[in-house]
Amino acid sequence: MSIKSVADFTHLKPNILNDYYKNHLSGYPTWNQRGHAEEYVLYGYNLGEHLAIDETSLSNGELYTVLTNKDGHGRQGTLVAMVEGVRSEDVIRRLLRLPAGRRAKVRSVTMDMSNSMYKIVRRCFPNAQQIVDRFHVQKLMNDAVQDLRIRHRWEVMAQENRLRQEYREKGLRYEPEVLPNGDTMRQLMVRCSRLLVRKPNDWTPSQKERAEILFQRLPDLKEFYYLALRLGKIYSDYDSKDVARAKLALWFNQVEAWHYEEFDTVIKTFSNHYERILNFFHEKRTNASAEAFNCKLKSFRAEFRGVNDLSFYLYRVKQLFA
Repeated sequence: MSIKSVADFTHLKPNILNDYYKNHLSGYPTWNQRGHAEEYVLYGYNLGEHLAIDETSLSNGELYTVLTNKDGHGRQGTLVAMVEGVRSEDVIRRLLRLPAGRRAKVRSVTMDMSNSMYKIVRRCFPNAQQIVDRFHVQKLMNDAVQDLRIRHRWEVMAQENRLRQEYREKGLRYEPEVLPNGDTMRQLMVRCSRLLVRKPNDWTPSQKERAEILFQRLPDLKEFYYLALRLGKIYSDYDSKDVARAKLALWFNQVEAWHYEEFDTVIKTFSNHYERILNFFHEKRTNASAEAFNCKLKSFRAEFRGVNDLSFYLYRVKQLFA
């Protein structure tokens, strides 16, 4: 259509222009995957040697499994497949439609620690090395540190409530202890959450003071905080899978020595995915590209002001990223 003819439509309402673009200019009506787009879309020509698999929410909380090519770098050529749902059987059935020869050439797939992703990759990409993303591993440990903080917070609240009751029975007014930085212990347990996910070099002066008081009062929280940092250093400092295996084994022993339920669960989870966690140290590939692609999908969805027409939205995604 010429520039002049496009200008002829400027007086129309936006929804009329949108409908005209969708039904006449975009190419959407003749899209060969339109009939099944809401269930799955496949772009086998974008398969490469190194893939990432993740899940994302597109509309009304409904989840889609997204397969991307790392070499696409978030641009055209990135999107390999989007499949409705996360049930391994359903996703496998769709992904097996991708060309078998191309699937056999996939060398690595990065993922999280879900059993569903493990089954999908094992079945659809049998020659690929499975790599558990380092950030999911570290997040699990950081979440356990926060769980310990919350456990101590409830203990502090219970003790304070008990003391208030005892003082009330004696006809006295209870005043909680004020710590050197001006916090009460109850306030400290809430306000320390941010510093526990930051490195000491990134602490503000008030966070440094708060951390000193916190770790003096709760040495177990201090120990697990530094164990979480040590896990990150193993990922950062070592390139050899064999060296990392030895360092992680030592780290496991240090965590297990405390016999804390939160961290025993972490160790058991790591043990179930141990070899796939160690595969990271072969080429140090992460799932960051998949997370970045999910952010792009969410940003694009925000520009649409939500997803009212899911099929057309997926067509626009295809135009940008496939």
